Amino acid sequence: MVKPNIVVMLMDNLGYGDPGCFGSTVHRTPHVDRLAAEGMRLTSFYSTSGVCTPSRASLMTGCYPRRVSMHIGGRQTAVLMPGDLRGLHPEEITVARALKGAGYATACIGKWHLGDQPEFLPRRHGFDTFFGVPYSEDMVPTPQHPERPPLPLMQDDRVIEAPVDRDYLTQRYTQAAADFIRAHHDRPFFLYLSHAMPGSTARPFASPAFQGRSAHGPYGDAVEELDWSTGQIMTALQELGLDDRTLVLWTSDNGAVRRNPPQGSNAPLKGWGYDTSEGGQRVPCIARWPEVIPAHTECDQVSTMMDLWPTAAALAGFPLPADRILDGHDLLPLLTRAEGAQSAYTDHGFFYYHLDQLQAVRSGPWKLYLPLERKLDKLRPLYDQCGPSPAMLFDLDDDIDEKRDLASSQPEVVARLTRLADAARADLGDHDRQGLGQRPSGWVDDPRPPLLD
Repeated sequence: MVKPNIVVMLMDNLGYGDPGCFGSTVHRTPHVDRLAAEGMRLTSFYSTSGVCTPSRASLMTGCYPRRVSMHIGGRQTAVLMPGDLRGLHPEEITVARALKGAGYATACIGKWHLGDQPEFLPRRHGFDTFFGVPYSEDMVPTPQHPERPPLPLMQDDRVIEAPVDRDYLTQRYTQAAADFIRAHHDRPFFLYLSHAMPGSTARPFASPAFQGRSAHGPYGDAVEELDWSTGQIMTALQELGLDDRTLVLWTSDNGAVRRNPPQGSNAPLKGWGYDTSEGGQRVPCIARWPEVIPAHTECDQVSTMMDLWPTAAALAGFPLPADRILDGHDLLPLLTRAEGAQSAYTDHGFFYYHLDQLQAVRSGPWKLYLPLERKLDKLRPLYDQCGPSPAMLFDLDDDIDEKRDLASSQPEVVARLTRLADAARADLGDHDRQGLGQRPSGWVDDPRPPLLD
């Protein structure tokens, strides 16, 4: 089989209910909606975290964040900060490194957020080229954080602008992605287009061409420019005749975050990004590959960001490494609707971690919030600000917004999911155990200044 191209388009903090094809009535997303119509909507697709650094680590490595020690930053925060002492360890075999080893051209365009020191940057992890920012668009100097450097735009390992104009990030990333596709149309390529928007700031950014154009303020402007970007990428593929040999995966790194006033939507799910609710971790996902993935289809079986790695390896003929555990699974049987295909997470469970704490587990339709004496609900482990949380069980097939607690009426289900959680704690750890997994810790030996200090 000819090795297919693989394009991953990742939004930042985009909610489950923000695209039109996932229910939005306020955002115009015709290009994303067309992508869904021509492919498959994965309606139980999960990020491995409600925040971006851990979820992106999972996408890159096929592992839960705790297994690769990316569940907490060097400053005890939920994400890496500028100049952080931690990052994705150079010994990790990322999906980019695997595909590069299989003969693919590889590019990371957009937000990285897996370490800004030289040993952690994308070109140390299998990407031929990097054009983007090393962390979130909100990590800029403020009155509360005057020590932060200006937000840098990088080309490969070099800063080319600081500060970068955030209004133009979506436009510039889109152009760079289209240029990469055109430059490598004659060989298999892996494009990781990791957008910065809608992002983490109170006012999302969009270029002047999109400012004030939507019916939903700056947030809607940003979403509709992301839709435009999707259309540009698909047009480039079609013009070059690459349409039928390219797997496109379109998704978000976690759910929409709570803003005042509310802007993004995780409807019909409960909760917001930065936690382990369905709204925090279940994200919109679309997979498209003409003649391979049936059009106008939907899959509601559990799948996750961790599945990209083994799926890409299967397509590229790259052998899975024998010296490490992968938590993801090959998605092709589900994507192609193979007879009898079932989610591997039904038997093994899917585990919702926040920072270093296991908070919930899903198996089939059942989601169990574990009983916790001190449930973390902040973005750093301040246990004195945590309260108790009881066991709660929900049937997500019949109760997607988690309103009817069935824990007292389904003791056998509670017991089964508790056993799965106990197995996860023994394997991955929990907040009362070291739980750093089997990989290098990611620490560097000496303090580092911010990238532009």
